[in-house]
Amino acid sequence: MAGDPVRPGNSGSPGWVQTWQGRRSAAIAWCFYDWANSSYPTVIVTFVFAAYFTQGVAETVEIGTGQWGAALSISGLALAVLAPVLGAIADQGGGRKPWIAFFTALSVLAAFGLWWIEPDPRFILPALLLVAVGNAAFEFGHVFYNAMLPDVAPSSHLGRLSGWAGGLGYAGGLVCLGLCLVLFVMPEVPLFGLDKAAAEEVRITGPFVGLWFAVFAIPLFLMAREERRPFRPAGAVRAGLKSLWQTLRQLPSHGQTGRFLLARMLYTDGLNTLFAFGGIYAAGTFGMSFEEILIFGILLNVAAGIGAFGFAWFDDLVGAKATILVSVAALTVLGAAILLIDSKLWFYLLGCGIGVFIGPAQTASRSFMARIAPPDLRAEFFGLYALSGKATAFVGPALVGWVTIMAESQRAGMATILIFFLAGLLLLWPIRDPQAGARADGAQQA
Repeated sequence: MAGDPVRPGNSGSPGWVQTWQGRRSAAIAWCFYDWANSSYPTVIVTFVFAAYFTQGVAETVEIGTGQWGAALSISGLALAVLAPVLGAIADQGGGRKPWIAFFTALSVLAAFGLWWIEPDPRFILPALLLVAVGNAAFEFGHVFYNAMLPDVAPSSHLGRLSGWAGGLGYAGGLVCLGLCLVLFVMPEVPLFGLDKAAAEEVRITGPFVGLWFAVFAIPLFLMAREERRPFRPAGAVRAGLKSLWQTLRQLPSHGQTGRFLLARMLYTDGLNTLFAFGGIYAAGTFGMSFEEILIFGILLNVAAGIGAFGFAWFDDLVGAKATILVSVAALTVLGAAILLIDSKLWFYLLGCGIGVFIGPAQTASRSFMARIAPPDLRAEFFGLYALSGKATAFVGPALVGWVTIMAESQRAGMATILIFFLAGLLLLWPIRDPQAGARADGAQQA
């Protein structure tokens, strides 16, 4: 389907009547990449493989928790250092899709490699290496994917498209997780006659995720078009590093942007740590089996998808800042409550409540950044956006792992996540909302 080009205007003023930029099919294809790549964090990082590693591969659950946290910290540190640099280089030309393709392929290959991780401590190191590489590649790909958002939607619909993509991503994670449950984990005789004694019904989820990711990423490369300027690698590296240095020098003069990136750095670290240790906490503290963890993951993704879709309109109509504040505040309250209960039923209920607010916290942050990033430096700014999500990414998992080991309590370790939520809220509260300014300007013009 073809759409009319967007009329030039300010960032989301309601007085502007805007239509889709380019083809609607490009927007749909862009959303489907979220459907494709969300299988990786859902199945590998959060639920199935994380629990398998700590319970079946590591020497003990506590040691495995610490090792898993260290692997994710290393991948997060790599992203924090390199994402702004690669984003600045990509802005010099050549387009963003080649970068997305490279990191997608790397993540897919790492996921396939997990098939060879047997339930034996001898496989601890290769498991951690594959997870660290795969997770870093997934995150790097997301930097360039996020930077494409303003290319496929008008500013008046940035929140909605971001929310719809996020909701579709949670749905994709849900469907992939459900298929893993139905096809491999739950049957007494799994598909393909996999050997449960060798944990093959869990190990197969790695290649399954890799195949899912690869197939559903294809529409983005076929349908989403972008203008590609000439790209000369050596010159692009020099120009990109120079541009990044200038941006970093000027960032202190942009107090609102810098404060937003700092706030996001904190509350996103809490979110990422929650994702990384959700399945581990369910298995270790509540004694959940793989089947129960998968069911919980399905319920969590349903709730998160509903939240992302539902808050998409709230983002455009009320504001991204308000969406983030409401979501992170709710996550803080519900996160504290879930640390105090012992009932599996209450764990399910509160976990679904947390899921409702996870989606909007992420998608509203993306749309907020899309509104304030300069068009000619978009990938660079989304590199800084990734930096803000990963600069302290090694702190959250490391802190949870360290406190868990020292206190010999997963509850104590998980409680440290609340610190990141509260700090992010306090920093975000005084930031000026650009959408509020646009609405005020529109009212004055009317």
